[in-house]
Amino acid sequence: MAVKPLQGTRVLDLTNVLAGPFCCHQLAHLGAEVVKVEVPGRGDLARQLGPEQELNDRLMGISFLAQNAGKKSITLNLKHEKGVDLFKSITATADVVVENFRPGVMERLGVGYDMLKKVNPRLVYCAISGYGQDGPMRDMPAYDQIIQGMSGVMSITGTPESAPLRVGYPLCDTIGGLTAAMAIAAALNARETNGGSFIDVSMLEATLATMGWVVSNFLISGMAPKPFGNENITSSPSGTFQTKDAPLNIAANKQEQFEALCAVTGREDLLSHPDFVTRQDRKTNRNALKDQLEETLREKTAAEWAQAFNRAGIPSGPVLSVPEVLRHPQIAERGMVAEFKSAPGIGRDIHIVRTGVKLDGQAPRVDSAPPQLGEHNLEVYQAFGLSPAEIEGLQEQGVI
Repeated sequence: MAVKPLQGTRVLDLTNVLAGPFCCHQLAHLGAEVVKVEVPGRGDLARQLGPEQELNDRLMGISFLAQNAGKKSITLNLKHEKGVDLFKSITATADVVVENFRPGVMERLGVGYDMLKKVNPRLVYCAISGYGQDGPMRDMPAYDQIIQGMSGVMSITGTPESAPLRVGYPLCDTIGGLTAAMAIAAALNARETNGGSFIDVSMLEATLATMGWVVSNFLISGMAPKPFGNENITSSPSGTFQTKDAPLNIAANKQEQFEALCAVTGREDLLSHPDFVTRQDRKTNRNALKDQLEETLREKTAAEWAQAFNRAGIPSGPVLSVPEVLRHPQIAERGMVAEFKSAPGIGRDIHIVRTGVKLDGQAPRVDSAPPQLGEHNLEVYQAFGLSPAEIEGLQEQGVI
């Protein structure tokens, strides 16, 4: 049986697209009951995003499928007076509310934290936004690429010739979601002594927090970070090297690893070369050292070198595509990919990734596929005491 440390925790997920849904994706896998509260008729914008237009038209876009498994979906119109009242009733039974609207939107709807904590003093309320709930940019719209650019991430991604470059997936949205999930778990742990709490997650600040080394190099030493391509700024030879057939990542960061690298490649001559004797020498002359090593590395394949290097204690690994890593035995054997048979609203089997942790040797997992829009209206609203006739009436009025 999967370990579910958040079992018994009810989360109301009012979020859209990625940062918020990804946060609640983590909570669902950890055992929380996540009820996704969506706009009637269209739901989360991610339902319309993805490479398969047919799924987008069904409001089951692949961008939605990626981070909504295990959740329940209800529809609710928070611009309707009865919708606001109904949401307050639901919040009274919840442990967590997560939203990623611009600051002030929930207050204008009449369901901001100050209002909801009157309904539920033990509520953990998490607001995820681009820049945070205050400051001169609080009201500015923000998407992942905007935050990547503002955070400095793009300025250090790529080579000096190609930077600035966007990281190839929504890095800042994902970091914002993970940061929110961590903060929510901490706040839930503290509720017995602190009661409810308001969590303000800034995607910009969360991203900066993960850039420890490059930020500290500037804050402490005054060294402005620069794009370094596939090279490791702290060591050499450490980076991506060309072999006979494909690129190979090698991290010979320690002196003993450099010595082992020279032995495995038969390039002991490099150990006594005046340009490569010390760690600092190798960093200063990294390009020349790379040229020397690649002359030899081109004699064998990446797989052959990786096996030999790792056997000698030199960290190395291939540069894989996404399909290649998903097929890799290391991923397959640890249960990272979940399968849902004949997923509702899709009509075929789907596969999605789980979280990147194991608890007591087990990968956290959810039991249900991503929900169709409003799939759980009857179940959830009946649990709150509404009759089927009342639920039907609310639908006719445009409340749900």
